[in-house]
Amino acid sequence: MNIIVINSKRGHSRTLPIPRHWPWLLALALVVLPSLVGVGAYYMVYHVSDQPEYTPVMTERFAEQLKEQQSSLEELDQLSQEQFRALTLKLAQAQARLVRLDALGERLVEVADVGSDEFDFSTVPGLGGPESADDGTSYELPSFMEAVNQMTSTLERRERQLEILEDLLADKQIENQTYLSGRPLAKGWMSSRFGRRSDPFTGRVAWHKGVDFAGKEGTPIIATGAGVVTFSGDRSGYGKLVEINHGNGISTRYGHALELLVEPGDIVRTGDIIGKVGNSGRSTGPHVHYEVLKNGVQVNPQPYIYRARR
Repeated sequence: MNIIVINSKRGHSRTLPIPRHWPWLLALALVVLPSLVGVGAYYMVYHVSDQPEYTPVMTERFAEQLKEQQSSLEELDQLSQEQFRALTLKLAQAQARLVRLDALGERLVEVADVGSDEFDFSTVPGLGGPESADDGTSYELPSFMEAVNQMTSTLERRERQLEILEDLLADKQIENQTYLSGRPLAKGWMSSRFGRRSDPFTGRVAWHKGVDFAGKEGTPIIATGAGVVTFSGDRSGYGKLVEINHGNGISTRYGHALELLVEPGDIVRTGDIIGKVGNSGRSTGPHVHYEVLKNGVQVNPQPYIYRARR
C-alpha cells in the first residue's frame, strides 16, 4: 500500500510506501484498545471493587415499607368488613322499622276508619312526574353509611309523627266512645222526667234526680256511652243498679233492673247490654231509672238523650 502526495505549486507528486501491518496497528489503536479499556473498567467497577455499603440498608428499608403497606391493607380490609357489618345491621334495623311503620299505618287506618282502597300500606304508592332538565352531573352520590344514616333519621321522624298521630286518634276515639247520647232502652217510652214531680208513693212534691223509661220486663238495658263499671248490685231505693264511669267526671246510673249482666271492673262500649228491665227497689212497675252525674252531682239527662250520636 502506498500514499501519493501531490505538490500543487510545482506540479510534482511523491509516493510514500506504507508497510502492510500498519493498517492493522491503526485499527488496533482506534477500536480494539478502547473496547478493552471499557470492558476492563466495567469489570473493575462491578466485580473487582467492593459492593456499596448502603445496599443492605436500602433492602431493609424496602422490607419495612412493604410490611407497613401490608399492615395498612389489613387495617383497610378490617375497616371495610366492620363498615359492611354495620351497614348490614343498619339496613336490618331500617327494614324492621319499616315493617313496624307499615303495621302502625294499618292501625291508624283502622282507628281513623279510612277505607283500605283509599290508603293501602300493602301496595307501593304511585309515583311519577315529568323528566327533569338537569342531567344530574351536579349531583354527588353520598356514601353508603351516610345514605343509611339519612334513611334512619327519616324513619325515626316518621315513626314519632305516626305515634303522635296514633295518640291523637286514640284520644279522639276514646272521646267519641265516651260521648253520651241516646236512651238506655231501644224500645220503651219516657214515663217521668228530671226535676220536680209528685212522689208516686207519698204524693208529695219531690225532686226526681233522673229520667224514667218504662218498658216490658226483661227488655235489654244498654249503655249510653263507653266506660268502666264501678258498681253492680243492690242499692237502697235503686234496687239492682249499674253505675258506669265514662271519664272526665261523667258517670251514669241504671236502676230497678231485673237482672244485671256486668260486674265491677268490666269495660263496656256504647250500646252494650248491661242488664234487663225490672221492678226492683222503690218502683211501681217495670222501668229503668236513668241518671247522669257530673262530678258526682245529678244533672238533667235530657240534653244527653236527645243529642245525636257521633
